[in-house]
Amino acid sequence: MTEKTGPLSDRSRIRRAPARADYDRSTLNAIVDAAYICHLAFADQRGTHCIPTACWREGDYLYIHGSNGSQLLKAAAEGAQVCITVTHLDGLVLARSAFSHSMNFRSAVIYGVCEAVEGEHKAESLDALVEKIAPGRSREARRGNAQEMAATTVLRVLMNEFSCKIRTGGPKDADADLDLPIWAGVLPITSAPLPPVPEDACRVAPPYVTEWR
Repeated sequence: MTEKTGPLSDRSRIRRAPARADYDRSTLNAIVDAAYICHLAFADQRGTHCIPTACWREGDYLYIHGSNGSQLLKAAAEGAQVCITVTHLDGLVLARSAFSHSMNFRSAVIYGVCEAVEGEHKAESLDALVEKIAPGRSREARRGNAQEMAATTVLRVLMNEFSCKIRTGGPKDADADLDLPIWAGVLPITSAPLPPVPEDACRVAPPYVTEWR
């Protein structure tokens, strides 16, 4: 799929602070690949819902999975329109004016309709999720058996209607506030891996554990 440099639809067009908009496929892929969790919104006869769920990407598709009994997955599998969001918070921006405080972030919004993943591709997609969590793990962990696979729904949505929005940099104070004797700048925020915590019975750790941090 070719890269896009403009909004792919009217509903994916960013109207608030459009200078921060990014419609490039590479930007979307980077934001999704850095995420373990997305939020998926949909509407059904009970109302509107927004559910956090694990996510991963293969090519131009974003994947989710869960129990067959999940109301989210049932609605999505039946063709409900969904809106998926991913957000990374990179910093708190402190300005001299309370009104001008902000946040640095990377976010993506994806619109579409999910489709079910079946057969061998279903098992391969779940392997891809395990690989996202820990590269090399899918070659060691027991694969789901027939009963477990039958109880699991895997869905994917083609990421062909999306927008990304990014803010970087420091505060944007009004000129009249620049001489105020108040600290201004950015408080950076990042997610960092911590030391692994093994189960008592584990004695030898594979490289993806020892190299985790």
